[in-house]
Amino acid sequence: MTKKPIKQLMLSLFFAINCCSVLFAQVAVLPTRWTKAAMDASVPFPEYPRPQLQRTDWLCLNGQWDYQGGKNVENALDPQKPLSFTGQVSKIRVPYCPESALSGIQRKQEINMWYRRSFEVPTSWKNKQVIIHFDAVAHHTTLFVNGHKAGTHAGSYDSFSFNITPFLTAGKNTLVVAAYDLNDGRVPSGKSGPRGDYTFCSGIWQTVWLEPVNKSYIENIRLLPDLVNSRLKVQVNTQGAGKITAIALDGSKMVSQAESANGAYFYLPIKDPKLWSPDDPFLYDLKISLKNTDGSVADEVKSYFGMRDIKLGKVNGVTRPLINGKFILQLGLLDQGYWPDGVLTAPTEEALKFDIQFTKNAGYNLIRKHMKTEPQRFYYWADKLGLFVWQDMPAIWYQNEDTLKTRKEFRKELKAIMDDHYNSPSVITWVPFNENWGAFDVKNITNWVKQYDASRLVNGNSGFNNNPDYQKAYGDPGNGDYVDTHIYVGPYGASVPEEHRAASLGEFGGVGLFVRNHMWPVANNAYDYEPTKARLTDRYVFLLDEVEQLMKYKGLSVAIYTQTTDVEHEVNGVLTYDRAVEKMETDRVKAVNEAVIKESYKLNP
Repeated sequence: MTKKPIKQLMLSLFFAINCCSVLFAQVAVLPTRWTKAAMDASVPFPEYPRPQLQRTDWLCLNGQWDYQGGKNVENALDPQKPLSFTGQVSKIRVPYCPESALSGIQRKQEINMWYRRSFEVPTSWKNKQVIIHFDAVAHHTTLFVNGHKAGTHAGSYDSFSFNITPFLTAGKNTLVVAAYDLNDGRVPSGKSGPRGDYTFCSGIWQTVWLEPVNKSYIENIRLLPDLVNSRLKVQVNTQGAGKITAIALDGSKMVSQAESANGAYFYLPIKDPKLWSPDDPFLYDLKISLKNTDGSVADEVKSYFGMRDIKLGKVNGVTRPLINGKFILQLGLLDQGYWPDGVLTAPTEEALKFDIQFTKNAGYNLIRKHMKTEPQRFYYWADKLGLFVWQDMPAIWYQNEDTLKTRKEFRKELKAIMDDHYNSPSVITWVPFNENWGAFDVKNITNWVKQYDASRLVNGNSGFNNNPDYQKAYGDPGNGDYVDTHIYVGPYGASVPEEHRAASLGEFGGVGLFVRNHMWPVANNAYDYEPTKARLTDRYVFLLDEVEQLMKYKGLSVAIYTQTTDVEHEVNGVLTYDRAVEKMETDRVKAVNEAVIKESYKLNP
């Protein structure tokens, strides 16, 4: 979105510092229907966090941790020893960031964040390797286990793991996590940076969990549907040698089986594949096992995959994106994934699913995940319910300062994010840059993304016609798969297709409606306004009628309306920020969305 950042006029209570030991006494300024459940949960997000590589045995570490943080606490940037946690110690609810009400402390930009908790290794894990997983921590992380430095990581939006077996003892074990986040815009930070519009998010903000494995185990998998040859391309990377067996399943029926070795690509034939699409999001199950040289099973994981492809092609001479060989208008919502109680973290699994389910129920077939990533379970629900996902790369903001460091950080995290979400059939487009924010070397990065993942489309600089006033615009890179403009309110003025690029309206709409008692306590704004729910619905229906005209007669292939929910000062959501009020007549929204998408089917020969 193109709005200039504004200083948030938050209530003084909202950022009050609570320095004493507390038991989660914070009150959400704008609670959601899930706030109480999140606050009452002894273990938030108890669901298995990695659906595409799932084991039966694991231990969730979400919940109450000891916490000390702030500018005056010991430096948390790559420390050599853990904090001693003397003096006043607070309690923080993991995995909610310190800035959130759900964390229980609600402090602004701590910079130095120290977390501590103890656990006992289950007796059933005897003689096992123990892996600790962090699904997201902003930004520099250092882990200590029983006083020993066990690992470090830099990145805010990618997952990472450490084998902590050498540091464990019988009985009680103590973890100390040091997280350091300047939030200075010199690492990928999206809307959470200093030029972003909204509340910061730092420290631990996704699930922390433990998992036992044998000495030989499956480390990761890579899945690529190959519709042309009716097969699934598979790569399994392991720690330790052994024979790999993969079985594809349709319910309880075995579809195919294949064997391979560590790191080698192999294929599972999928005869007459059932295709994945928003209209029929069919998922095959996948079971992968790793056997020792004596034939015993060292590891076994469950996964799933969808058979679909996306590529550019010509439809009546017009360049368009084709899903499984057919053009489908991609009609979706800009989804920023912010929460009034959890900031970047949804309060519960039910809440995480809610936005996706609402989008589906309202007749859309696309989510543009804007300037952030989500937990793996978000993409699982998109895969299962049947929604396309465009995945943005969170922007850096000072790309021209210390370029050797900042640009390296961006490239590293971009690759890590792509690796994290490579296997999800819902993800069909990567968006490295948005509206020139933090844009550098866009043409080459677009080419690199396309080369690294040739199975998806790439939108190099979505909304290249917009640019913040503090930097020179990079503009249209001229390559990639989309020529993409953002038009508010629009939609006229949208891009038209080229010989090798489809036309996309990456953002449009943004029409606001004030809903008393459901707005963030700041000065609220939008690109335009309507006074009532009925008038806003009328306006939306008219905008979609115009989108249909552009699709039929100007070659438009993608239209993304701003936005799923209000976000802090912005009141241009289809839902209020607390998800309590549908701001339009959803049955009419669904009807026009489905009608326009149906018209796109008729364009196929």
